Amino acid sequence: MSRRQPKMSKRTLEQWLSEYAVSHQNLVNKKIHWLCVPTIFVSLLGMGMSLSVWFTLVLSALVLLFYIRLSTPLFLAMGMFILICLSVMAVMPWGFKAWAAVFIVAWIGQFIGHKIEGKKPSFLKDLQFLLIGPAWVANSLMQRK
Repeated sequence: MSRRQPKMSKRTLEQWLSEYAVSHQNLVNKKIHWLCVPTIFVSLLGMGMSLSVWFTLVLSALVLLFYIRLSTPLFLAMGMFILICLSVMAVMPWGFKAWAAVFIVAWIGQFIGHKIEGKKPSFLKDLQFLLIGPAWVANSLMQRK
């Protein structure tokens, strides 16, 4: 008997973004996400860096591998964003508890946005959407050139 291992989805970036956009139509929810998604991302890096620099950098590299599979411009944008996050952490060397508080407040904002939208968060269907949220924000910014 062969065991089937779960595989990463073969969806394109456009497919991911289209599916993510379904539950992000309300303007208030979008604005909340544009603020809270990057805040969650930086707070995760902050919590990680306060625990283990190397582990956090390895996880960041794995996240970037996910993005490069989807799009080179997205990979570059998210790589720059990670560098900006690391710079923020150098200027604001908060401890784990402070970053965790930021993380919790930002997630509360996300859930308020989804309550306003009237739709469940996408990651409840597929956890990979936790990585698509930052891609959605980055893609929105790249399209505004």
